[in-house]
Amino acid sequence: MEFSVGEKVSLQVPLPYLKTADAISMLRPPDLVSLDEVGVIIGIRPNNLLEVKFRRGNFLIPSERLKISGVDD
Repeated sequence: MEFSVGEKVSLQVPLPYLKTADAISMLRPPDLVSLDEVGVIIGIRPNNLLEVKFRRGNFLIPSERLKISGVDD
């Protein structure tokens, strides 16, 4: 599935951890983002990583773990 900047997405499945999108990335606990929370894609990185802005921060998430908001709900 192709994603573009500005699309609203949510997690398909829980992640074991979240990786911040900061210059120096940190691993954060997965409970910072719930499955029903909607985020916005703010960047596309190599290797199918998407930078997604959620309420509690910006995280790098593999594209196969995301779904477009409103689809498959």
